[in-house]
Amino acid sequence: MVGVGSVGASFAYSLMIHGLVSEISLIDANAKKAKGEAMDLEHGLPFVQPARINAGDYGECADADIVVVAAGAAQKPGESRLNLVERNATIFKQVIPKVKEHNDRCILLIATNPVDIMTYVSLKLSGFPPNRVIGSGTILDTSRLRSLLGEHFHIDSRNVHAYIIGEHGDSEVPVWSAASIAGVNLKEYYPICGMQYDKQYLNGIFKQVKNAAYKIINLKGATYYAIGLGLTRIVESIIRDENAILTVSSLLQDYHGVSGVCLSVPSIVNKEGVEQTIKLPLEDGEIKMFQKSATIMKKLIQSLDI
Repeated sequence: MVGVGSVGASFAYSLMIHGLVSEISLIDANAKKAKGEAMDLEHGLPFVQPARINAGDYGECADADIVVVAAGAAQKPGESRLNLVERNATIFKQVIPKVKEHNDRCILLIATNPVDIMTYVSLKLSGFPPNRVIGSGTILDTSRLRSLLGEHFHIDSRNVHAYIIGEHGDSEVPVWSAASIAGVNLKEYYPICGMQYDKQYLNGIFKQVKNAAYKIINLKGATYYAIGLGLTRIVESIIRDENAILTVSSLLQDYHGVSGVCLSVPSIVNKEGVEQTIKLPLEDGEIKMFQKSATIMKKLIQSLDI
C-alpha cells in the first residue's frame, strides 16, 4: 500500500478485517505515519484473521501480488478531480519507477485522483501490460448509483444492476438503458412496484451520484470509507480469481470508438487483472457522452510530459 493517507489507511483497515491477504505492507513519504498506522492495525489482529502488517520502504513491494497506490495530493473543497492532474503526475513519476524497480510482476491498482489519468500515467511509467494496470475507476460511482436506486425502490441495493462508465468525475455516464432489477429493465420495473416512471427523478439521482464527493468533502474534508471498501472488493476479485464484473478503469481499445485512454467500463477482473472488458449495448446518446468523456481525458493526457 503506497500512500497511507485517509484512503490508504481506510483501505488497509478494510483489507485487514476482510481477512483476504497474508501480509499488508504500508509505504508513505511520511515514514512515521506509516509506522503508526501499521502499529494501530497490528494491535487489532487478535480480533480478525491472522496476517502480517508492517511499514517500510519500497523494498516491501518485492514479493507483492498487488501494489495499491493512493499516494498524491488530496482534493480540496471546490476543486475538481482534474485540477489535481499535474501535481499527482509529478508524484507518480517518483512512485511508479520505485515500485517497478522492486517488482515488475505485480498488478498495479491505482486509487489516486484523477484516477483515469493516473492509471494511464502508471501504465506508461511502468511499461506493464495493460491488463495489470487497473484504476479504481467508477466502482464507487456505480456503488453510489446502486445504493440510491435501492433506496428509491425500497429494495436491497445488491439486487440493483446499474453502471456508471467513463471518467470517475464530472463527465461520467449513467447507463440507464442497461439498468435492471431482478432482470427487469428499470423503466419496466416501475409498474411492478406500483410506481410511475420518472426520468426527471432518475436524473436527480445521477446528479447526487456525480456530486457526492464534492458534498462529502465540503461536509468532512475527504472521502475514504466507501472507496476503501471498493478497493477491497477489487483486491478480493484478484486474489480469489473470481472473474467478477466490476467498473474499473483500464486501457480501452475500440470500445464504442474509444481507444488509447483509460476509462471505466464493466470488466472481468481476476488473478491476471482485467481479463476482458464487456461491451455494453449503449444507446446513441450514451455513446456520445462516453466519447465526450474520452475526449476530455485525451486532452489532459496530451498536456502531460510522460
